[in-house]
Amino acid sequence: MRTHFETLQIRTKGKGTYEITDQVAAAVVKSETKSGTTTVFVQHTSASLVIFENADRSARVDLEKYFERLVPEDSDYFTHTSEGPDDSPSHIRMVLTRSSEVIPIAEGELQLGTWQGIFLFEHRRSPHLRRVIVTVVGE
Repeated sequence: MRTHFETLQIRTKGKGTYEITDQVAAAVVKSETKSGTTTVFVQHTSASLVIFENADRSARVDLEKYFERLVPEDSDYFTHTSEGPDDSPSHIRMVLTRSSEVIPIAEGELQLGTWQGIFLFEHRRSPHLRRVIVTVVGE
């Protein structure tokens, strides 16, 4: 059993979804793992990971708009605003999604469905440099 560990640096331009499927797949190829799993983990509390539709951008636009309505920034009940009005909402949005995903590997490839992609979901308005850890375990 071998383990491969890699840190991806994902530069965001602010709120939105950023596809990282190709970078994760490249880490799997580099690991030379034919069968196993990869765990993808984001090291932040104001960004998250989702496996989502990657064929039609409008699906991601709908997701982003839904989260704007679900956890609006202009709510007067938020007290954690030391980094701005998107501070608390970004943390809540992260909790409602995921900080990690586990994807099976078979024949050296991620076993994602036809329309699935791995996305970093940035919840802050400002650009950020996000760290995503990819760990591949298998044979």
